[in-house]
Amino acid sequence: MPRPPILEPIDYAPVFNGGKTYAEWLATAENPANAQKMEDHRRALRLEPAHAAHLKGIARVVHVIAIAEDWCGDVHLHVPVLELISAAAPSVKVRYIARADHPEVFKRFLTNGGEAIPKFVFLNDTFTECGNWGPMPDASRRIIARGKGAGNVGAARKRVSALYEADPNREHAIGELIALIDIATCTTP
Repeated sequence: MPRPPILEPIDYAPVFNGGKTYAEWLATAENPANAQKMEDHRRALRLEPAHAAHLKGIARVVHVIAIAEDWCGDVHLHVPVLELISAAAPSVKVRYIARADHPEVFKRFLTNGGEAIPKFVFLNDTFTECGNWGPMPDASRRIIARGKGAGNVGAARKRVSALYEADPNREHAIGELIALIDIATCTTP
């Protein structure tokens, strides 16, 4: 017998439809300098030709709810990656929401009990949740978790910063986000 859901089901369609486009979200940024930083970063990023061709060929719609706020450093780094991908994949639709506006959504995506952002929720064309990403690539999340376990989050953050510096085009994030798009667009298990 299936277990009852622990959290109430969410109708993601109105959450998505009530969200902001990237341009709307940037225009309402708390700090215009942060918005400019993200735009500059987005313009500097490049997709490998194979990724670009793959994304262009995706026919099934993917909805992504991005929980993001412009004050966060990981948002500065990873929202531009999501926007690079969505620009290359016309079928990937992104809307931005704030944590405070949708606490019922955000509480589902805590990171080790913490309110870390960004969180990108991937939904298929019928708004079925298929996966989520954030607040940083898997390897970085593991380093932070190990830092917490070792009681030295400061050292872990330095290691994550070094990973970010070694990956200026955010290839790790690009690969992980494309994998989630592939899940949301699959037609067979």
